[in-house]
Amino acid sequence: MASTAFITHRDCHLHDMGSYHPESPARLSAISDHMIAQGLDHYFAYYEAPLVTFAQLLRVHSAAHLERLKRNVPTIGITHLDPDTAMNPHTWQAALRSAGAGVMAVDLIMGGEVQNAFCAIRPPGHHAERETAMGFCFFNNVVVAAQHALKGHGLSRVAVIDFDVHHGNGTEDCLRNNPQALMVGMFQHPFYPYSGTENTAPNILNVPMPGGTSGEDFRQMVSDVWLPQLRKFKPEMLFISAGFDAHYEDDLGGMKLLEKDYAWVTEQLKEIADETAHGRIVSMLEGGYVLSSLARSVAAHIKVLAGL
Repeated sequence: MASTAFITHRDCHLHDMGSYHPESPARLSAISDHMIAQGLDHYFAYYEAPLVTFAQLLRVHSAAHLERLKRNVPTIGITHLDPDTAMNPHTWQAALRSAGAGVMAVDLIMGGEVQNAFCAIRPPGHHAERETAMGFCFFNNVVVAAQHALKGHGLSRVAVIDFDVHHGNGTEDCLRNNPQALMVGMFQHPFYPYSGTENTAPNILNVPMPGGTSGEDFRQMVSDVWLPQLRKFKPEMLFISAGFDAHYEDDLGGMKLLEKDYAWVTEQLKEIADETAHGRIVSMLEGGYVLSSLARSVAAHIKVLAGL
């Protein structure tokens, strides 16, 4: 039996914000093509993401946010919600699948079918606030999944780990002051969305890091700051906002992580999951915009998840 689920859906390829937009359908194709080329595709259990339900979304977002988004879906062409974030006729369905992937991952893990899961989905989610779509994101996929573990399966404590190059402002907004959730995040600062350094809640552990941060500096921070707090919190399931845009080759950011750093941090998080959470991890794709480094980094990450 495969220990790791790989959850995606063809609808996620249909969301398109324009030919020059970095958050492109080619991201998912690059990941799947690289997995096949490396012979990794045989080691995972593949699932098609379901549509998230409104009840599941309403644990995180307001009804007004959902109605506003649905109203903005164009019948043809592209509608911009802000300069970075746009919808085409397929965006709504893709966003429902992306959030649904995390819900399915939780159900598969809690049902004992797999130990962990990677959701190869887009649009991403960690910038989506309770009331606002922004930063390429519409629903906060990782928080929808985390709330499903808490409300749908009765877990008491969950942790969200975010190593995207950008601050997960939406995740912080949705989890602020929730005693059942711990969020630990690392991000380049100062950098979009220019948040995360002020007025953080007791359950939010943000670590702003300068541009040029090396893999060695990242590992030191994880060891000194993240891991002690995660062990103290004892999460019963771990959720990873897996952004790979802190990679050295990704020119949307300015950090210098490599594939081996993503593999290493995944190993550390697996250890904590084994200690406190019966190995339960849901990882959800966030950023990563240079196709080659994205595909290699995802492969390094999921090989560790699958114990390869």
